[in-house]
Amino acid sequence: MAEIFICNSNELEEGGKGIRFPLLAGGDEATGFVVRYDGVAHAYLNRCAHVPVELDWTPGEFFEGSGLYIMCATHGAIYVPETGYCTGGPCRGGRLRKIQVTESDGKIQWSTDDFLKSV
Repeated sequence: MAEIFICNSNELEEGGKGIRFPLLAGGDEATGFVVRYDGVAHAYLNRCAHVPVELDWTPGEFFEGSGLYIMCATHGAIYVPETGYCTGGPCRGGRLRKIQVTESDGKIQWSTDDFLKSV
């Protein structure tokens, strides 16, 4: 597993805009995203669990109005930021695909796996 730099820690604000990053998901070009929630960086594949469309309203806008949930701009599915679990909408009970991230020395990095690869 390789670790790939996403951003500096100070670029990610609590409940604020997420940062998108390119990757390959099962060999197809896709994006991942990282957000900060409850002081922790959480990253996911940028695909709704209902239909595989990107979640963000505009690039980086993943949270709904209260800043408590990640929301799919197309379907209105609501996801818990810490787990990616869908608590409401057409894919209730589904999950976003988690991407392993580490945060150390002021940097946030993601780790490749068998399905997610670096571009």
